[in-house]
Amino acid sequence: MLKLCTCVLALMLLIGCDSPPAGKTAVAELSAEDILGKPEYPAISYGGYRTVSRDTQPTLAQLKEDMLILSAMDIRIIRTYNVQLAQAANVLAAIRELKEADPDFEMYAMLGAWIDCKNAWTDLPPDHEVESEQNAGEIARAVALAKKYPDIVKVIAVGNEAMVKWATSYFVQPKIILKWVNHLQGLKTAGELSKDLWVTSSDNFASWGGGSEEYHVEDLNQLIRAVDYISLHTYPMHDTHYNPQFWGARPWLLSEVEMQVLHLRSAELQGKDKEAMIEAAMLRARDYAVSQFDSVAAYVSSLGVDKSLHIGETGWASSSNGFYGAGGSRATDEYKMGLYYGHMRDWTDKAGMACFYFEAFDEPWKDGGNPGGSENHFGLFTVDGQAKYPLWALVDAGVFDGLTRDGKPITKTFGGDKAALMETVLVPPATAIQVQ
Repeated sequence: MLKLCTCVLALMLLIGCDSPPAGKTAVAELSAEDILGKPEYPAISYGGYRTVSRDTQPTLAQLKEDMLILSAMDIRIIRTYNVQLAQAANVLAAIRELKEADPDFEMYAMLGAWIDCKNAWTDLPPDHEVESEQNAGEIARAVALAKKYPDIVKVIAVGNEAMVKWATSYFVQPKIILKWVNHLQGLKTAGELSKDLWVTSSDNFASWGGGSEEYHVEDLNQLIRAVDYISLHTYPMHDTHYNPQFWGARPWLLSEVEMQVLHLRSAELQGKDKEAMIEAAMLRARDYAVSQFDSVAAYVSSLGVDKSLHIGETGWASSSNGFYGAGGSRATDEYKMGLYYGHMRDWTDKAGMACFYFEAFDEPWKDGGNPGGSENHFGLFTVDGQAKYPLWALVDAGVFDGLTRDGKPITKTFGGDKAALMETVLVPPATAIQVQ
């Protein structure tokens, strides 16, 4: 398709046309509206960090490797999270160089600007009513990058889970996000930013009005009106721990005898019976995500606002030594991850929504002191470039042939042995057990 468009544009130049035929859009002119929610433009959340600290920034060569891997699996939009560190600017430079080397290379970005409250990440009490002094500089850097790379940056997201109240270290009130969204919209009106650049904030579904009424404030209502679209997060995996009605029994509330019964029952399940139970559980997970999306859509509609909604984040970790693993809700493994990934791609594609799936690669810095922590294991690829179960079919199809990550070829986890994978998979508790 891209090669055909290139040929058409070349032909138009020869015959003196200065615009594409009706219904066609030149790649360089694509807007956020043109790409978000289109199945031919899959999206993903991206971080390229390979070590336990972000002090070690990925090199330009490493970022190019990652972009080529993502492009091979047909990803066309990436999401980044801050412009305080070098990675976001460097990945935009990497995409620019790849485009210059190959006119057919196509990748766009949702550029995140991190937003904090006053005293965030310090020993002082956070003041959630007042913003950090760092926010203005973060917005200015995002604006500068959007101006420098207008062919790549199609969205600026003001904050990441910056309004949800469980982010106790740094959350801000909606008025602060609204201030910066209005600022960016003003730059668009003044012609300093492209009118086709979309502005949003990417936050938990509850923060967008889909949760408790404490979020239903006028500043949020004004924010919903001010953004170009709503980017919401939904994480059924986390709620296997936090919402026992969703997944089943909480093992840490059970007696030792009850725990033994659960583990014996799981061990007795073999082959298709085990897979069928897990598949049913993952369909519940999908429906749970849909219900959270619907709750936001209902709130937005109640305001009389007609605004598109897209999934800014959702994902499923492949391992956990904490709340979500064998000693907790038993949610995490590559098989469940694969089912969830497929369900979410199918649902959002059919619904015409973008889904910035979280995330492309494992990032060990997320829980640097605990290698087994779930936050380190949301990637569809391991740090060393092994494709997890959701991507095994792509490896078999040869889409990654010739590509490497840090010099290592793209191979399948477990050596591609599904039986070995299934030995690591636990059946989640099916029903809640009452503890006397």
